[in-house]
Amino acid sequence: MSAVGIGVIGVGVISDTYLQNLARFPDTEVLIVGDLLLDRAQAQAEKYGVPAFGSADDVLAHPGVDLVINLTIPAVHVEVSRAAIAAGKHVWTEKPLGLDRDGAAALLREADAAGLRVGSAPDTLLGPGFQAARRAIESGVIGRPLFAQTAFQTQGPDLWHPSPAFLFAEGAGPLLDMGPYYFSALVSLLGPVASVAAVGSKAREEREIRTGPNAGTLFPVEVPSTIQIVTAFEQGAQAQSLLSFDSALERHGIVEIHGTEGTIVIPDPNMFAGRIAYVKPLGVLRDGMSFEQEWVEISHEDIEIGRGLGALDMVRAIAADRPHVASGELGFHVLDVLLSAQESARTGRAVAVESTVGPVPLLPEGFDPFVATL
Repeated sequence: MSAVGIGVIGVGVISDTYLQNLARFPDTEVLIVGDLLLDRAQAQAEKYGVPAFGSADDVLAHPGVDLVINLTIPAVHVEVSRAAIAAGKHVWTEKPLGLDRDGAAALLREADAAGLRVGSAPDTLLGPGFQAARRAIESGVIGRPLFAQTAFQTQGPDLWHPSPAFLFAEGAGPLLDMGPYYFSALVSLLGPVASVAAVGSKAREEREIRTGPNAGTLFPVEVPSTIQIVTAFEQGAQAQSLLSFDSALERHGIVEIHGTEGTIVIPDPNMFAGRIAYVKPLGVLRDGMSFEQEWVEISHEDIEIGRGLGALDMVRAIAADRPHVASGELGFHVLDVLLSAQESARTGRAVAVESTVGPVPLLPEGFDPFVATL
């Protein structure tokens, strides 16, 4: 066997990190990149030594491509992924899996009927930080998980992005742009979601582009720019989550899991590594005793890794006939949760989540992305 042939559709900003990492994995080989703008596809092909470039159709028609990586805009994620399945290719898609339940469900049905796999970002779940945190929780370091708190707060991507309007449009906002990271992590740790209740707001109806050639241009805010969500999980745990593009305080990656025997903080779910530490209950307090708690740090492997790890896990899982970690089914359930939160914020009522998902697997012990296994 040899490296699996990969084609990339969509070569915007995020394609750089994918192309860098996929070139480092001995088990993957990018054969062609495609984009609506052929000159952009050519530039990326030349930059990363990819032997061919062209349109999306050229990628789908390439005989050596077994896996398509879909890095297009969210509005066409399902359309491009379904085209890849129809062409007989496995597909890995950037988050979210889609923007509506019907299209995403059709994608998974078509893949299943064709005997093909779908994977969905985020693949930070495969990073050494999150994997070590999951193993620590499953070892019982905090006892039975009871509830979680997560927070992502920023002034908004209009602070730095030269074309930020799409991040405030339908299908985005902090809920669908950043929510997949936090809720994929929560579902992996606490199991599937049973119901959600949410409230949302906008700080203002218009935003201003602050950088780049269109600085000073106004654009509409179409979705809540702040949303707070209370989540009930099927297995009894609860969570509260804040996602905001309106906060003067920049605070990212807050994930705390509180259990019967302690509390653990885990890495930013948008990163592949980070701090893991836990505290135990204080016990009995008497006069003069300190309220300070000792944090116990958990070390883990800190290898330089990034986007593309989920695609690598997919190709290895296909070869080994085992489940891959960041599956289409997980992506669908997270999408269902986020759309349910959107509906709850709009209607003011709690919403039952219709979908579910099985346990999310851990990576095999000793998983090394830089060793050839195929």
